[in-house]
Amino acid sequence: MTTPKDYKSSGVDIKVEEKSISALVSVIKDTLHFRNGKIGAAIGDIGSFSGFIEFGDYALSLATDGVGSKVLVAQKLKKYDTVGIDVIAMNVNDVICNGAAPIAFVDYIALEKTSEYMLKEIAKGLLEGAKQSDMPIIGGETATLPDIIKGDGEGFDLAGTCLGVVKKDKIISGKDIVPGDIIIGIESSGIHSNGLTLARKALSEMDYPELLIPTRIYVKQILDLVENVKVKGMAHITGSGLLNLKRLKKGMGFDLELPEPPLIFKKIVETGVEIEEMYRTFNMGTGFMVIVSNEDKDKALEILNKYYRSYLIGKVIDQDIIKAHIKGWNKSFSL
Repeated sequence: MTTPKDYKSSGVDIKVEEKSISALVSVIKDTLHFRNGKIGAAIGDIGSFSGFIEFGDYALSLATDGVGSKVLVAQKLKKYDTVGIDVIAMNVNDVICNGAAPIAFVDYIALEKTSEYMLKEIAKGLLEGAKQSDMPIIGGETATLPDIIKGDGEGFDLAGTCLGVVKKDKIISGKDIVPGDIIIGIESSGIHSNGLTLARKALSEMDYPELLIPTRIYVKQILDLVENVKVKGMAHITGSGLLNLKRLKKGMGFDLELPEPPLIFKKIVETGVEIEEMYRTFNMGTGFMVIVSNEDKDKALEILNKYYRSYLIGKVIDQDIIKAHIKGWNKSFSL
């Protein structure tokens, strides 16, 4: 089998995906006014890391996501007790991007065939992820779909939805971001739960245990930060990599000096994947980014480093472009 050189050749065409999602959103955005004038009216547009509805003085935040093809790694290794952490992480890390605290979660598990053992193992991860997020799991759905779900051994899919809450005047939308603001990166635990279609095909099965390392949960770290520092914007670095920064404020750009990526990403580069493609696909060692004013950067770093390693990675610029320089690799590029 030929080793894929980019996400498209591994089976995921981001440009086609973006065009398809735009077609979907162009229709469903017409629902946003359905509750205008009532409790639960939509706030803002579709496209942020989570969506909001009004609830008195508060806004309720909703995000939904899955584990993607990381489930195939779990199937191959017959190890199911960590992907529950991943599905919690993928959702709560989106919810906190706008300043909301995750307050409830529901899961969706689709199975090729019913398995008491698999469900109990998945539940262990769900429990751990919920514990790290200080959030109850209040329900969910389990479906056995042998004609739809297939896999290596016992196939399954895993997704979930998270509810968050924040005072309406505390929503972090990115509107206050200005050129000169500082960008802080927070270290990831590894691949997390994006780009696995490419990573699985580029790497050998000997690397699969490292691919299964759970996605880092940033909830306690970020809620501590927003309680004590004026945060202007936040980005969960998931699918599309650095391009997630462009979701924060139209017209703004970012000048980044990024740390040398961990070994697992270097291994993928060594198979022939271009560095620019890597930063459009993976987190490359930085799983979350925070934007604060220059005068708040020291206090922000002090708080963030109490939890996970955090570091200055750049500044906001008045150009609609992402400029990146990779330390140790002597490599620069723009997105």
